[in-house]
Order: sequence, then C-alpha cells, then structure tokens
Amino acid sequence: MKKHALLISPAFPISYWSYTYALEFVNKKSNLPPLGLLTVAGLFPSTWALRLVDLNVEPLRDEDLEWADVAFTSSMIVQEASLLEVVKRCNGAGVPVVAGGPHPTALHEELSARLAPEHRIDHFVLGEAEGILSEVLDDLQSGEARPLYGPAARPEIGDTALPRFDLIDPAQYGVMALQFSRGCPFDCEFCDITVLFGRRPRTKTSKQMISELDALLATGWRGSVFLVDDNFIGNKRDALLVLRDIKLWQQRNGYPFSLMTEASVNLAELSPLLEVMRDCAFSMVFLGIESPGEEALRNTSKGQNIGRAHEPAQHLLAAVRRIQSYGIEVTAGFIIGLDGDTEFDSHLEFIHRAGIPIAMTGLLTALKGTRLHSRLHREGRLIAASAGSNTEIELNFEPQLPRAELLAEYRRVIGTLYQPSLEGYFERCTTMLRHLAPREHEGRSIRWAEVRAILRSVRLQLFSRQGAAYARFLWTIARWHPHHLAEAMRLAIKGYHFEKLTRQQLEVDSFTRLLDDESSARRFGRGAFTDNAIKERYRRACQAVDARFRQHIDEPMTRFRTEHLA
Repeated sequence: MKKHALLISPAFPISYWSYTYALEFVNKKSNLPPLGLLTVAGLFPSTWALRLVDLNVEPLRDEDLEWADVAFTSSMIVQEASLLEVVKRCNGAGVPVVAGGPHPTALHEELSARLAPEHRIDHFVLGEAEGILSEVLDDLQSGEARPLYGPAARPEIGDTALPRFDLIDPAQYGVMALQFSRGCPFDCEFCDITVLFGRRPRTKTSKQMISELDALLATGWRGSVFLVDDNFIGNKRDALLVLRDIKLWQQRNGYPFSLMTEASVNLAELSPLLEVMRDCAFSMVFLGIESPGEEALRNTSKGQNIGRAHEPAQHLLAAVRRIQSYGIEVTAGFIIGLDGDTEFDSHLEFIHRAGIPIAMTGLLTALKGTRLHSRLHREGRLIAASAGSNTEIELNFEPQLPRAELLAEYRRVIGTLYQPSLEGYFERCTTMLRHLAPREHEGRSIRWAEVRAILRSVRLQLFSRQGAAYARFLWTIARWHPHHLAEAMRLAIKGYHFEKLTRQQLEVDSFTRLLDDESSARRFGRGAFTDNAIKERYRRACQAVDARFRQHIDEPMTRFRTEHLA
C-alpha cells in the first residue's frame, strides 16, 4: 500500500515581493509557486502518493490531514509564523512532520525552541534534498526515521528530477518558476547563499532545462517564468550554453514565455550573454546593487559593484543603462544600514537617475551563518535573530549610525520611493522605458483577463491618490513610447501594490511607535495622551489599513490596553 505524503508550503506574509495588491487585478492568489517542494516531489518514488497544499493559495483542510501519513514542509525564515501553525495542526491530527528548507537548515535548534512544549517537529532534514531524501523516505517506510538528517555533501544537480508541476494549478500564480543553478562565486558579507549552496555554482544541463520548459508548456502556462537562481551567471560558460538552447526552444514554440532572473552586476560586461538573453525574450533581471557608496560596498565585500575607476555610482549607472539597452528591465535590491553609509540621499538620487522602478529597499539584517553575523557577534552588536522580512521596520543589530536616525532614514527612503506624486515611482518608470530598447519577442498576445486588469487599473488608479502621476505617466508613454504601452500598464499595476503596501506599512510603524513611547512614558507617570486620544488614534489606524495588516495594529493595542487602559 502506498504511503501518503502531504507537502505543505507555509504562507508568506504580505511584502514587496508578494505583489499581493497587483495580483488581485488578474485574479491570482500568489506570485510564485513553491518550486522547492515541487522539486522535492519529483524525487519521491512511485511507492508514495503525493498531495501538495500551498497555504498562499488554499487553506490546509482537515481532510488533507486525515489523508496524510506524514507531512513535509519547506520554509524560509519569513514563513516561520505559518510553519508553527502548520506544526500545531499536524500534531493535533497525529501526522508526523518533516521540516526542511533554508529556515530549518539554518535555525533548526532555534525553531525547536520556539515551539510550544506540546508541539514538535518530528524530523529535520538539513541541506539540499537530492543528497538525503531517499534515506529519509526509506527510514520512514521502515519506522526508523531519525530526528535529524544532514546536511549531506552538496549534490550535483545535473540529473535532478523534473519539478512536479502537476501538483499545482498554475492559473493561481502570477509567475512560474524554474531553477538553472545553485551557488554563487561571490561572498557578500550579509548573504547566506554561499552558506546554503556554496561558492561553486552547480548547474543543470541544457537537456534538463529544455525538459522543464516542455513540462511547463504542457501545463498550458503562457507568460512570465522566473529563473530563481541567486546568480544566474555564476557559471558564465554554462549559462551561455543553456541560453543558446533556450533561444532555439523559444523560437520553435513561438516565444510562449517571458523570462526573468537574478544576476550580479558584472552581467553588464558580458555582451554575448546579454545578446542571447535578449534573443531568449528575457524581460527583467534583478541586480544586487545594495548601495552607490564605495565604503559601504567594500565593507560588505561587494567589490564587483565598484568598478575599476572606483566611482561606484557611475559604474553602476552605466551597468544599468547597458542592460536596459538590450530591452531588459533592471530591478534591484538596496540595503539601508550597511557600515560606511552615512546618508541616503545618494541612494534616492541613484535609483531615480538609473530609472529603477522596482527598487527593493530593505533594512540590513544579520542572518545566522553569514560573515556579517559572525562579525557583529564579535563586535557585541547583535541584538536578536532575524525575522527575514523586508517590511518590518526593525533591526537585529546595533548600526553605526544612531538606531533612531537610521530607522527614520529608512522610513523616509521607502516613503519617497513609493509616494504617489509625480516625482516618485512613475517618474522612474518613465526614465526606464525611455532607455529600454524595444523588445523583438514580446511573446503571446494580451488575453482578456489582462484587458480586464487594465480596465480595473484605470478605474482604481486614475481616481486614487496616484491619479495625476498615473495619468501623466500613461499619456507620456502612449505619446512618445507607444511600443512600451503594455509594459507601462504592468508597471502601473505594480505601482499600486508598492504604494498601498508602503502606506500601510508606515501607518503600522507609526502607530506601534506611538504606543511604545506612550507606554514607556506612562510607566514613569509622564503619559502625553489621554485614554480617549489613544483609542481615537487606534480607530484611525484601523481605518487606514486593510484586513491583512489589522493584526499588526490589534496586537500592540491589546498589550497596551491590558497594561494601561481601564
């Protein structure tokens, strides 16, 4: 009799990366499928029956747990709250839990400590599944599974199984995902990728990648596909070889996919790669720019971002422009809080000059296992474990700048980047599209669902706080760059997500800071607000956020009410 394995992907909190408010325009429930679990599913033998539940798309039902003999989870740090709830549900149903992925690999001891005494994770699997899953499954079959497995030696991935796309409904997702490589040759101080996957990039073969593209095409998917490598060009030779075959595949199939990926800044120096990426219909690449400041980049071992002239801002701007000249949008990560950065107007100026609409700007966090974590520990600057979120306005270490000053600067930066005025997001969109070369292979035609999304965008955004900037942006693109009008609409819808998320994030932060300050003051008999004033501020905060953020308003208010209000 087959054993039943229930694969559970815990929920992600709303964030910049989630695109939650943008996905609502096209009736999608999640941005990306759980590729890690789909890959793990491909490793199971036929003696197991599989079912996958993605909590970002659907709830975990009692009947799922009744069906399961064992539950497998894969999670990142930011999914911890959801993972703990999954463990509680599984324990209550008597279903053993096997936990793997980056989060348990890095923090399995801390994760066990955070569980309530009556709850448990039965088996931890550390590291990459290809090297150890068969042993785990054999032990589960024989009833002799151990509490801890791995990590095993890093496996080659040239023969790993196809992801099991049949376990999901692709229509629920905004973007599909594939992976070509693991590992990165660079060793940025704050990054845990080399800790998890090593500095020698391991790659799949062209045959594998074409098989995965075929499998994805067979599901009926048409649209965006994210190659989720942390650095797609970590092995430049293998990347070039596989791209040449992907180019032929796209040509044979009429360009059904628009491709995206992540890469290091030195991509801009690699003309053969850029040329074939353009011919493969790549539409976007994410770069880890982090900062335009030379001292900050040196401190965090980002020498590849500095350039030979030692003028990082000019070097980085030239890199962005070169990539844009191939019809590939540059999105980028920026970090507030690196040692050596003493001001952040330079960040804002660079982002606006470069025309980077999607500038994922987050506070620096010290992740366990990274060189940054070790250094800050030696310096006595660590405070707490990281929550792994890019929306929490908090630090888990003592920065060089005064903490309050740095946090205030972060609020100012994200508020400026995603403000609804003409000088914010839409101006960067215009700059980017002005420099973006026309794309020869836009792929499939626009579907009716996307037409409805455009109509909804006009209805919601034209009469919102973004209205004036939104209208001017679309008019400018329609008049001067009409070949980019479809891309302009996609960017406009994403802008709705960024503005709404940022506004609510700042509202939550403002309210919780007010409660913290008032609570501290009241302990010394110096409260600045009456009880009624606090209640009124709470009412206004609740009105300013939607249901997704309410718990972040309600929880601190409940604590404050218990301690200070009659």
